[in-house]
Amino acid sequence: MLFGVLSIALMNIYVIAKADDYIITPEQAKEKNADCIIVLGSLVHGDNTLSDILEDRVKTGIALYNNGVSDKILMSGDNGRVNYNEVDAMKRYAVARGVDAEDIHTDHAGFSTYDTMYRARDVFEAKTVIIVTQKFHLSRAVFIARSLGLDAYGVESDLRTYTSESYNNLRELAARVKSVYSVIVMPEPKYLGDVIPISGKASSVEDIIDESGKQ
Repeated sequence: MLFGVLSIALMNIYVIAKADDYIITPEQAKEKNADCIIVLGSLVHGDNTLSDILEDRVKTGIALYNNGVSDKILMSGDNGRVNYNEVDAMKRYAVARGVDAEDIHTDHAGFSTYDTMYRARDVFEAKTVIIVTQKFHLSRAVFIARSLGLDAYGVESDLRTYTSESYNNLRELAARVKSVYSVIVMPEPKYLGDVIPISGKASSVEDIIDESGKQ
């Protein structure tokens, strides 16, 4: 039991330490000449409104876009069920607040942080990225991205206090351990699909993208 607890602690420390130098401020992010801003998905309610955590991620991504950090946003999340679609809700939110729909690519097969980063590299052909998520999640996201060869940096999106903070921090202990395993084994994500260069124009917000991530 002691060995198991120690192993979990060491792997968590390792992931956090490897990412720490690459978690930056919005001002520093402007200096990175990023190919895109990756906004990671989270819960969307049944009425297609964004949860507090997701709304703050999208708001932060919009702010970075407006401040010239990158002219492209990659919204990545879960669209594994016909009646549940994180990324279209994210894109509609951003477009309603002035972001050009053609600047927002959507990854409907971002079922995990690992899948998102793998697909950002191989499907969207991104190289330098700014990742947006909350502090509890950011170290793992940056660690995975850099382990996959992306020149990745993270910007925190904590704009309020969240009721689920204790649960999220506890869950992240196990998720960081899993991330170490993932970057060693390097499994392919559930879906890959055709190449969609992040440098190109994205589809309009009304276009339908199937659950495999193909346009």
